Amino acid sequence: MNTNKNLKVLVYGATGSQARAVPAHLLQRGHQPYVLTRTANKAAQHAEAGAIVVEGDMADGNRLRQLSEGMDAVSLLIPFFANPAEVFNYGKQAIDAAKVAGIKLLVWNTSGVIPPVRTGNPAIDVRIDICDYLQQSGLPHIILQPSAYLENLLGPWTAPFVANENRVAYPAPSDMSVSWIASNDVSALVVAALERPELAGANWPISGLENPDGPALAQAFSKGLGRTLTYYAMPPQDFGGILDQLFGPGAGAAAASEYQRMWDFPEQRPTFKANMQPVLEKLPVKMTSISEWVAQHKAAFSV
Repeated sequence: MNTNKNLKVLVYGATGSQARAVPAHLLQRGHQPYVLTRTANKAAQHAEAGAIVVEGDMADGNRLRQLSEGMDAVSLLIPFFANPAEVFNYGKQAIDAAKVAGIKLLVWNTSGVIPPVRTGNPAIDVRIDICDYLQQSGLPHIILQPSAYLENLLGPWTAPFVANENRVAYPAPSDMSVSWIASNDVSALVVAALERPELAGANWPISGLENPDGPALAQAFSKGLGRTLTYYAMPPQDFGGILDQLFGPGAGAAAASEYQRMWDFPEQRPTFKANMQPVLEKLPVKMTSISEWVAQHKAAFSV
């Protein structure tokens, strides 16, 4: 039951895919989202729905402190495509601003699993640094660590292969299981957590309820699209090449090396399946199946 009506929530990252649904879920639950964006027109759809759009930059600590004043809670999502030092600074500025403002609860969607030990990849290890900083800040918080987003499969490394070749392409080995999760479900879990300040201190890995390997993922796609698909384990270097085309030369090297390690060292593969029973007991959210999600995005997977 929602016992925290009319929360004022500062929402980071709502103009991107991972937190796009957070304002809508807040509005549905009777809360007032304040959507932070560098450029207001990027958040026009949120404004039309009833969110209050505020302009600011995550690197500007003074501005974040101004925006955090008067808020009850913060939904934090940090862009991880930046330089790791910048990423850490974004997280630090948001956490410091929330603490100075006396925020009652911050919920951080980590955009991926926090590794138990350092991997040597700064782009991954920065999550450890932000987690440590948040835990040492004394700010009441809940951490949600999502597994791989289903929305990753909308990228040019997957969707065109599904549409044109009836192959579900992804740089994970065929025998590797991944509990894919829909970003809408993560957003719903974030909002449910924002309503439960008594759960402060919780740090939960979260995932979908299914745990398919490559062929089983292709079966879920087949069910969602109504046609037969197979799985294509894309070589990591090919995946990196596509990222280079999107974001510039060198952009795909770190991601390709992480996936290559999953191929070369199966025993070091991260665990993408979370025990969701205790999470859903505290945060009762209806989870989306993979085939349901595929059907919802049928247009992206069709010629």
